[in-house]
Amino acid sequence: MLKFIKYHMASIADIEIFPLISFLLFFTVFILMLVQVIMMKKSEVAEISALPLVDDSDNESKE
Repeated sequence: MLKFIKYHMASIADIEIFPLISFLLFFTVFILMLVQVIMMKKSEVAEISALPLVDDSDNESKE
């Protein structure tokens, strides 16, 4: 089965660019998320970190 897939993948023209595109896409998303987390306000981080500890009734009263 693997030989079948390898043969067809090798027959596709310019297929070696796809791993590079995938890596660049992943790296870009990772860096953007890292920048977003670093730029977050401390109050926002505290609110998000407390979410698992807050009852659902408390969340509904804030809305």
